[in-house]
Amino acid sequence: MELTYTAPVDRVDALLADHVAWLDAQYAAGVFIASGRKNPRDGGVILAVGESREEIEKLAASDPFTVGGVCAYRITEFLATKTAPELDRHRQQLPG
Repeated sequence: MELTYTAPVDRVDALLADHVAWLDAQYAAGVFIASGRKNPRDGGVILAVGESREEIEKLAASDPFTVGGVCAYRITEFLATKTAPELDRHRQQLPG
């Protein structure tokens, strides 16, 4: 999940505490693996695990940044066929 700010950073910062609480809830639910700001600070990146693209799209729509109209998400699906040992449980097989 890549988010890009669509509003000035001061508007983003006004929603930051709510966004961080939302992130924390997704980590607690086991959905998010890693996240952070892009450099330069024009958005962020989140690695997420979901059952479907639709599930991740709904999750992105619930982000306070999205609800507040300060970002747009781009979701890229991929098969994690190679992982670090710590991420073995997320390793996937190619279909077929």
